[in-house]
Amino acid sequence: MTETTDIIWPCIRSVGFDGLLVSFGDRLSEPANRAALAYRAAVERAGLSGIEETSTSLVSCFVRFDPLGTDATDLRADLSALLAGQDWYAAPMPEGRRLWHVPTVWGTDLAPQLEEAAQAAGLSVDAAVAMLSTTRVRVQTIGFAPGQPYLGQLPECWNIPRQQALTSRIPEGALAVAIRQMVLFSVATPTGWRHVGQTAIKLFRPDSDMPFVLRPGDEVLFPQITREAYENMVKSGPDGGATFEVIR
Repeated sequence: MTETTDIIWPCIRSVGFDGLLVSFGDRLSEPANRAALAYRAAVERAGLSGIEETSTSLVSCFVRFDPLGTDATDLRADLSALLAGQDWYAAPMPEGRRLWHVPTVWGTDLAPQLEEAAQAAGLSVDAAVAMLSTTRVRVQTIGFAPGQPYLGQLPECWNIPRQQALTSRIPEGALAVAIRQMVLFSVATPTGWRHVGQTAIKLFRPDSDMPFVLRPGDEVLFPQITREAYENMVKSGPDGGATFEVIR
């Protein structure tokens, strides 16, 4: 466990009248994200009575329960007992995760802020592409927009700040970077993150049985492709050339 001035991690806190939040830190780290993912999987396996939904953020597991049929004190005790059962910061990752390969055009007019981001990271453009295209990143959480993953963590040199002003529009499939993370955009939107890569994958598919393509705990690689290959992948279907394999 780690300690701040007033909270000892991990901790359990109430959220509204029907939620409990199990948190493993007050800021993103690889161990805290690992712990949140592993703990949520354990809660799902435990089948505790009254739980209606679980989800994860960057460092926490949220548990929503039926307040009419469940005693919150008893559920908190059950979650505490599960929490005390092992060191969640060193827990193995959940089974069923996938490694995705998402073809990416780095830079060009499709992703015009690569040079700016590379300079902020203290790298040449070639070195930045080599690092970003070969670093295996984890889906730490889904948020901000439907099916949109926050991915990381990147090497320390990518601890670059967000822009001070917003880019008015970043397209669907854009890959942007800041604060040692990448975001793969599921919708077109304004952003303060720097647009460094462009993919053809559609992450949010509302008419599908699985509307969110990526799941927390999945891992992703962004191999470099040419502009011509990208144009062909745009026409190939919603996967945009992306493939995956189950992590074993």
